[in-house]
Amino acid sequence: MPAKQPAIFTEKGRPFTTSAIALQAIIINENEEILLLNSPTRNQGWQVISGALEAGETVLAGTLREVAEEAGDVQVRPLGVVHSQTFHYDESVQFMVGIYYLLAFEEGDVVPGDDMAGSAFRWWRVDELAEANLRFHPSTIPWMLRRAVDLYRLWRDEGERPLQPTLKT
Repeated sequence: MPAKQPAIFTEKGRPFTTSAIALQAIIINENEEILLLNSPTRNQGWQVISGALEAGETVLAGTLREVAEEAGDVQVRPLGVVHSQTFHYDESVQFMVGIYYLLAFEEGDVVPGDDMAGSAFRWWRVDELAEANLRFHPSTIPWMLRRAVDLYRLWRDEGERPLQPTLKT
């Protein structure tokens, strides 16, 4: 029997399946290096910044909050979404939506905080990742990092990109 997702209903009774949302921030600097962190307590490998969307947040606002919580006082410029996918998180959360947001690093010092406090961090070139034979956290997918660098090259010089406007309720 397939797992049943929770649902919410509109005033007129239309059901909408609900899913937890995972946010991943792929931050790339001007040298086309990707910021990865490696938590000493999680023991799950190198990863991009990740966290959960909170109620009432836009995807971009949640992504920027996670960057501040896990990387410290860095300045980034949103470029766009690299990929989204649905995946199995655990037995309680059968279906989760992952959204991977690309951000251009502008300035600041990376200081891992929140649940990534004490983590090692490093800026990696895509070719170094393959050569280093790293172990990655399940949320960090090498082909997606290559795609992120390709998109960074396309989007970095477009100037100020409009951010999502406030949604009307």
